Amino acid sequence: MRKLYTSALFLCAVVSISAQEVVWQKDIKSSTQDFLSQVTTTIDGQYLITGSSIQASKQQSTENKQNKGYDFHLVKLNQQGEQVWEKYFSGQNHDFLSGAVATQEGGFALVGTSYSGKSLDKKEDSKGGSDIWLIRINEFGDELWQKTIGGTSDEEARAVIQTTDLGFFVAGNIQNSAKGYGSKDVLIVRLDKNGKELSQLVLGGKGLDEVEKMIPTKDGGALLGAYSRSNAGGSKKTENFGEGDYWIIKLNKDGKVEWEKNFGGKGDDHLRTLSLTSTGYLIGGESRSERSGNKSVGIEEGTDLWLLSLDEKGEEIWQKSYNFKNRDVLMGMSVLHSSDDKSSKGILLGGYTQAEGRIESDDETFWMLYLDYNGNEQWRKYVKGESRKREERLSDIKLNRDGSIVLAGTSAEELGKENWKIVKLGDKQINQLIEKQDIKIYPNPVSDYAYVEIGFDFKEADITLYDMGGRQLQSLKTKNKVTKMNTQNLIQGAYLITIKTDTNKTANAKLIKK
Repeated sequence: MRKLYTSALFLCAVVSISAQEVVWQKDIKSSTQDFLSQVTTTIDGQYLITGSSIQASKQQSTENKQNKGYDFHLVKLNQQGEQVWEKYFSGQNHDFLSGAVATQEGGFALVGTSYSGKSLDKKEDSKGGSDIWLIRINEFGDELWQKTIGGTSDEEARAVIQTTDLGFFVAGNIQNSAKGYGSKDVLIVRLDKNGKELSQLVLGGKGLDEVEKMIPTKDGGALLGAYSRSNAGGSKKTENFGEGDYWIIKLNKDGKVEWEKNFGGKGDDHLRTLSLTSTGYLIGGESRSERSGNKSVGIEEGTDLWLLSLDEKGEEIWQKSYNFKNRDVLMGMSVLHSSDDKSSKGILLGGYTQAEGRIESDDETFWMLYLDYNGNEQWRKYVKGESRKREERLSDIKLNRDGSIVLAGTSAEELGKENWKIVKLGDKQINQLIEKQDIKIYPNPVSDYAYVEIGFDFKEADITLYDMGGRQLQSLKTKNKVTKMNTQNLIQGAYLITIKTDTNKTANAKLIKK
């Protein structure tokens, strides 16, 4: 493991880049232990913050029909960090929201674990034990449809992705099921775009297997990352190397297993997150294993971060480890791609460090770690935002198309009173790596809506749409880097979009209506 701060000169260099520009910070206050699961970026550069909360109105309610348990909690923020809307989805008992995805049609799919029967917002009866609750909403937070998935055993949801045919894969876990293999198995459910169930698949060995993350793959399938404490047996064909391994499973578009791989040492290795790269996949998590099994890097102290780069067949390209001291917890990962998406340029990791034994000054603080595409560390920074409380735990990190970064997590002075803390940073180093176009339109050709992205800095801009005869058809003002335009009424053909900013910068691009 390469040591950071190897010389006074290098230390000065690190300090000089540690300054961060806080573009905005949004604090969503609570008097209970609220859980934040994810930040989802929309195509027009807005943010959906999702998690689980106990509503303040419920705490004050004396009505018996109102439960005092956790509900799905959603907050939509615009590009300036201002709240657009806030929604709750509630059943009679606890309902925990764990995953969300922005859909191609606009809006979102939400998935979580429900302990509720038919009640309040929940429209279907419990199937027995805990179930998976899937809700499809539009961009305003209005429900389009919902589905309760489960059987007589306990099911819990972990992730949802949209497939190329606009349907969905839902990943979760199932306990002590008659159709399972061990104490806990991986459950994959495939649904069409209207929520009709197409197939179910249970994967696992004779022990405990838990899915942690799922991402869509370029071929319309899915990549699953699981924490496995099982050897070969059941459906699992690979052996564990130690106490707990990274278990990677590739599914095709029909939900069938294409390949599976195990990675680990003799100790405990816990997978947390996955990302797509130009050459395959990045796998990230925490390791307590020394060099052993197929782990070729050791640990420096406590729990280290362990990152693997794999090709599209699951073969290792490289592996690296990183250390912040104590127990390092990786919560999110974003890959910086070239403008044509054909090559990957860098990797941004986000997490926090839990104290084990002695207390370090930056424990329980959001951190970022930036690597080049080969996994070599470029810099690391602690993110305090506008203020810092005693205990701050990052839940998710997103790298935006313009080089800005959004971090979302919980912030608390005492356990049981966790506020949500969302920080948007402008980072000059990453910003310099972004290949920007003055104007970009997508999708193009377009059907109903086009998104106009402006590549240079401005405070206000005018966007104008002309036909090819020079007639002005639409004009609007914007403060956003990405602006949504309604193109439903345009007839088939070519159009011109121009932008002019308050700094007198101009650009134009052709739009094709199909």
